[in-house]
Amino acid sequence: MATKQMMVPATWGIRSSFHSLIALLVAFLVIASIYVTHNSGVLVEDRTSKSKSSGDFQSRCNLFSGKWVFDNKSYPLYKEKECTFMSDQLACEKFGRKDLNYQNWRWQPHQCDLPRFNATVLLERLRNKRLMFVGDSLNRGQWVSMVCLVDSVIPPGFQSMHQHRNGSLHVFKAIDYNATIEFYWAPLLVESNSDDPVYHRVDDRTVRVQGIEKHARHWTDADILVFNTYLWWRRAQMTVLWGSFERPDGIYKRVEMPRVYEMALKTWSDWLEVHVNRTKTQMFFVSMSPTHQKAVEWGGDGGQNCYNETEPIFKKGYRGEASCPEIMRVVEKTLDDLRTRGLNVQMINITQLSDYRKEGHPSIYRKQWEPLKEEQVSKPSSYADCIHWCLPGVPDVWNELLYASIINL
Repeated sequence: MATKQMMVPATWGIRSSFHSLIALLVAFLVIASIYVTHNSGVLVEDRTSKSKSSGDFQSRCNLFSGKWVFDNKSYPLYKEKECTFMSDQLACEKFGRKDLNYQNWRWQPHQCDLPRFNATVLLERLRNKRLMFVGDSLNRGQWVSMVCLVDSVIPPGFQSMHQHRNGSLHVFKAIDYNATIEFYWAPLLVESNSDDPVYHRVDDRTVRVQGIEKHARHWTDADILVFNTYLWWRRAQMTVLWGSFERPDGIYKRVEMPRVYEMALKTWSDWLEVHVNRTKTQMFFVSMSPTHQKAVEWGGDGGQNCYNETEPIFKKGYRGEASCPEIMRVVEKTLDDLRTRGLNVQMINITQLSDYRKEGHPSIYRKQWEPLKEEQVSKPSSYADCIHWCLPGVPDVWNELLYASIINL
């Protein structure tokens, strides 16, 4: 018994020491873990990001802030000559452009990678659905880009293209997927005297800022809506009509910009709030597409523009005068207001990244719809198109940004 009584305290002492060591070890690990977490928060966040929602990812990674990287291995995403529905307004190689480096630039966000466009994945997402672009000729260019991107994976004969409403509505259909990618011409979104898809060039532009149903009834059942409107608002004033184009008793008044723009977007946003199916329709607004009409803005010669430009602008944060912050603020305020009303319209901010691409425009390399005058031929910059974009090119990146948003919704 004496022996047992002497061994019990000894055994208890060993166990006590062992437990103390375990406790110290656990405490050390806890402290080390806290230290590593505190000093390596970014690493911890990156490891857990895969389990987070795509919305969290996009909030931590600004896809619209980055730089252009020359990449002639993976770009362009399709060949101009192989796109069945390429537009002559955007087919720069077809109309004589020899420098094709504009096709090989990839957009690289600063803090992450832009998901590579996968036409098959998008078509699966669009199965039995309608994707519709609504806006002006720049939005139409983005629509042509999207059609070319998906056309590359669809066998010949399994797609179709039709025009409706006197050319205002273009419908591309991927037959096997029962999916449509559509474009609707509404350059100011609200009703205007520029609504004819062919004969829309008028000296005095007039808008019915309270009239949108004429256009909007064609958008009602779309599953994904992509809007834009900016280029046609680039003037100091615009005539506003209260009344109808068909009746002589309307009231006309000149209204300053951007007030008239605010009025039109208010009508547009009110229509969305009332008519859009919030459980079905996803909506996007593409920000202003910059122009490159004045070469002096990037250090070029006075009187010149995008003609003969072959490289992007590499100055970080470059912003041309044609990109109007005041108009951008109107859009942002409108979208913020819609969110307070429970409606999410996501901004696809193409402005800054497109501002770098002074060489991406058709310039003189496009179909000329009217015969050139002798003085124009002698001075090519006088008829250079520095507004629209060559394809393949910049609008493909706009669609990569749109694709990233669609697949992550």
